[in-house]
Amino acid sequence: QVLDEYLGYAEALAPMVCDVTAELEHHLRAEHNLLFEGAQGALLDIDHGTYPYVTSSNTTAGAAATGTGIGPRYFDYVLGIVKAYTTRVGAGPFPTELFDASGEHMARVGAEFGATTGRPRRCGWFDAIAMRRSVLNNSVSGLAVTKLDVLDGLDTLKICVGYDIDGVHMDTLPNESQLFSRCEPVYETMPGWQEKTAGITKYEDLPVKARRYLERLSALVDRPLALISTGPDRDDTIILTDPFSA
Repeated sequence: QVLDEYLGYAEALAPMVCDVTAELEHHLRAEHNLLFEGAQGALLDIDHGTYPYVTSSNTTAGAAATGTGIGPRYFDYVLGIVKAYTTRVGAGPFPTELFDASGEHMARVGAEFGATTGRPRRCGWFDAIAMRRSVLNNSVSGLAVTKLDVLDGLDTLKICVGYDIDGVHMDTLPNESQLFSRCEPVYETMPGWQEKTAGITKYEDLPVKARRYLERLSALVDRPLALISTGPDRDDTIILTDPFSA
């Protein structure tokens, strides 16, 4: 009975099975635009993440090459997707994690629950140090900052710009999770905004304080803003750089 069921699946899938590398080569030779999408966060990468609190595979941009069989020189642009704040699902070090009203606001307004597991995500302030490591690991070309609208209404925003570990200042991500778990965040504070950003599609229409916040994130991780998401709908997007024409 089980065999019969799965033979039906096999018959349905058979027309879609092909040599993926050869198919991609065909499109590359035709100079078609190709888009590769990764899953899960960069710091969950089994080699470069916060081991042992990682997933079972490589989640960094380089996995697009090893997973598809085309070399890394074919990739022209890496768009780094990052929220305007930081989240994590499950255990693991999280220096900027919040347990106050600001964290509750992020979780509630941002509907922060794991897409697969349904587990509530832990929420915290933007960690520029962790993001700089992700930029390095992924050769990020530009930033797509999502969920900016979740921060609407917060009086004060904080950005982690360094760590203190047992009295020693660090501005890089520790390689050992045990050490990372002892990090105390060093914050920059910025004023929040009370205006609504939800649904805005032009950068100049954003509140001045929201633009300053975004520009500070960009400066701290040394990458330009490419896209900004201001809501859950596809159209709730500010496009500053088209990755296909960059």
